Amino acid sequence: MTMIKTLVITGYGTNCHNETAHAASMAGSNQVDICFFSDLTAGKTSLAPYNLIIFPGGFLDGDDLGAAQAAALRWKYSTTKDGARLLDQLSSFYDSGKLILGICNGFQLLVKLGLLPAANNRVFERQVSLTHNDSARFEDRWVHLKVNALSPCVFTRGLDTIQLPVRHGEGKLVAINDDLLKTLQDDNLIAFQYIHPETGQPTDQYPYNPNGSPLAIAGLTDPTGRVLGLMPHPEAFNHPTNHPAWTRGVQVTSGTELIAGGIRYLRES
Repeated sequence: MTMIKTLVITGYGTNCHNETAHAASMAGSNQVDICFFSDLTAGKTSLAPYNLIIFPGGFLDGDDLGAAQAAALRWKYSTTKDGARLLDQLSSFYDSGKLILGICNGFQLLVKLGLLPAANNRVFERQVSLTHNDSARFEDRWVHLKVNALSPCVFTRGLDTIQLPVRHGEGKLVAINDDLLKTLQDDNLIAFQYIHPETGQPTDQYPYNPNGSPLAIAGLTDPTGRVLGLMPHPEAFNHPTNHPAWTRGVQVTSGTELIAGGIRYLRES
């Protein structure tokens, strides 16, 4: 059996690393390690031994300069103690066919680095960003999501709909132009959409779409399907009792299944 090793990267205000690591373990990862960003630059940890990297959520840099903007610059320009660019290490990880998952602030980081959506295979080129919610407030609520069955995303295979919590102030996706939004739609790079719980259809209606994202975009994948980012928190739904309706006997797919999908892909491939 393939040994699946997951690395959860924390530091600079990230505060969802422990529950993310727990969810990855529950999802079937054989080894889950948490490291600080400074461990990477100090050479204490390397990305190379791992199959899956998760960038968790949680007020990265206090969202100063815009969500994950400071972190993106840190990744772009930091070097390890031997003088190698850390971004080259991340690029090698991506090129080797491994998986990357970004949750909330982690999603914001991936889009600012240009790992998502990488439309037209233009990797590490920023094409979209995430900005303040239309409600002009921090949104902390559960949402209903529809998985795009035509998406190449390896994490979402076999999933249809899922309910997850959101907790963000900057979750509205903005693209460089309308043509890019059309490309995201045509190339099925939209992995998740916010849906109305009664109709099951993508919606721009608040609060079902909590931030006002166009095309009800809640998550994106890249053309390879190996990189996924989403604003909702799958790691925060790792047990039936996490769901607000669990006492009423509601049984829905847990967020852990999303991470498990990636781990199954790694084992099968």
